[in-house]
Amino acid sequence: MFDFRTRGAGAMVRGCAAALALLAAGAAWAQGYVARTLDKPVPGGVAVVPLGEAELAPSAQYEGKPVLVMRDSDQQWVALAGIDLKTAPGGKSLKVTVDGRVRSVGFDVRAKRYKEQHIKLKNQSYVNPDPAQQARFEREYKAQIAAYERFRPELPSNVMLDRPVDGGRLSSPFGLRRFFNGEERNAHSGLDFAVPKGTPVKAPADGVVTIVDDYFFNGKTIFLDHGQGLVTMYCHLSAADVQIGQAVKRGQVIGKVGSTGRATGPHLHWNVSLNGNRVDPAIFIGAFEP
Repeated sequence: MFDFRTRGAGAMVRGCAAALALLAAGAAWAQGYVARTLDKPVPGGVAVVPLGEAELAPSAQYEGKPVLVMRDSDQQWVALAGIDLKTAPGGKSLKVTVDGRVRSVGFDVRAKRYKEQHIKLKNQSYVNPDPAQQARFEREYKAQIAAYERFRPELPSNVMLDRPVDGGRLSSPFGLRRFFNGEERNAHSGLDFAVPKGTPVKAPADGVVTIVDDYFFNGKTIFLDHGQGLVTMYCHLSAADVQIGQAVKRGQVIGKVGSTGRATGPHLHWNVSLNGNRVDPAIFIGAFEP
């Protein structure tokens, strides 16, 4: 408590400013841990949207798709909405249903600029596939999209994910505009870990294996479904140590790093998807850069 009777006008102003700063800091701290850690509402990011303290879990949809809803550490329900990389900044909204009542809950998407990457490939087919290779890619792409868009009702065991490999530097970040042999292709939809061939790849959370395959661009690939639209993908593997339908535990080895598919050397390409949108994996391991 400030005793304004014994202070001048300047001291009173400073005291009020300090009190307001403390209140603002307290309000920010009052957010739950998930909101403080994962709320990065940018294109390719995650919006953690508060939904209140209803007794029963609300349901929420973003752009017509269900999104992950969980209790945060402050006991407030929150929705974790994955934002597509091509989303324009501005106001967005969730359709939220609580106790049978439907309402709209808004949030803002902030701007973010991503860097460029130029890659030289010896195999020109990885730049411009022939018709048979293109048809193969399209079949594989449809299978992947179907896996990303599944929505199991079970909650993930954890949303602060473990790194899928030990050690190694983060090489190509999420969102890079990529040019292969001078030709622009889709932006980088994952995060790359530069680690040696044979490095064990571990599940960052409990999950169910939905894909084990060898793809044209991705090479040997594994998909894990962690529940409520949280899906992770592991590419360019030298080996897969799991089978489709297998339940895996956090920390369990699922495969080994390699350089299969469109890769210039050994590394792990790791994707994270929420409600069908690829989002920056760095958010989930505390490595996000604004």
